[in-house]
Amino acid sequence: MIHICAIRELCAMALCLLALPLLANANQAIIQLTDDMGHTLVLDKPASRIVSLAPNITETLFAVGAGQQIVATVDHSDYPKAALDIPRIGTYTKINRESLVALDPDLVIAWETGNGSDVVAHLRHLGLPVFAIEPRSLTDIATTLRQFGILSGRDAEGEAAAQAFLERHETLRSRYQNAEPVTVFYQVWNQPLLTLNDDHLIAQVIHLCGGDNVFGDAGPMVPVINTEMVLRVDPQVIIASGMGEERPDWVDQWRRWSTLTAVRNGHLFFIPPSLVQRQTARILEGAGMMCDFLQQARDDRHHNSQETQP
Repeated sequence: MIHICAIRELCAMALCLLALPLLANANQAIIQLTDDMGHTLVLDKPASRIVSLAPNITETLFAVGAGQQIVATVDHSDYPKAALDIPRIGTYTKINRESLVALDPDLVIAWETGNGSDVVAHLRHLGLPVFAIEPRSLTDIATTLRQFGILSGRDAEGEAAAQAFLERHETLRSRYQNAEPVTVFYQVWNQPLLTLNDDHLIAQVIHLCGGDNVFGDAGPMVPVINTEMVLRVDPQVIIASGMGEERPDWVDQWRRWSTLTAVRNGHLFFIPPSLVQRQTARILEGAGMMCDFLQQARDDRHHNSQETQP
């Protein structure tokens, strides 16, 4: 007769063997993150087939070392150079959804205002795992770096990139937090004449450098203005961006109004849009340029005031 203790040991062993698959599943790294639209995404493992629906997303994925995991992106995803080799499925405003579904991605990363909330909702309705971003502040970019690192299984790279970004941000903040204010008109486009208010991320760059956005209190985030309004506020500095990486001709058209302080002192500047209009870590490169421009305006103002003193 088998001893009762032996029976108990056999039963316990059998239960342990049955529990092994459950323990294995429990030990798998489940990823659960809430995106900027309040949607919680759950992945049972890091994504290896990622579709990026905006150039800033593509760039940020490369920044955390996940560039090789991108199976498709959209037009104008041009940084770094390796991004040019990734297949395209349209533009960030017009995505080929059939091609997207056919790719069978395990993660789709979208930009809420760029792609549109309706598009994001439809992609989720199709059963695609979508993570939507909408950085509203400079420090939010560090959060995005961390999130992309986690989603792609590159946690350490994401954390390192986030820390480097925050350290550079703090360096600029501490350098210019007590700087003498400089009034700034940031021109997005010329026809129609567009600027931005203080709700825009670029306005935070202006403030980071000790600038005062002359249209900060305007109603829409990207208001349409006119020349008379610019003449009235008389900015000390005019900074333009445009769409391309070369200085647009319309920046210098302001020279026709010689009474403008920015024109009189030669403070008409250009920052490549990829360095200041994309929600990526490189925005601090654009911030560095802007801070240099505003500091030049301060130095010139100080020099001019000394020359006029008796």
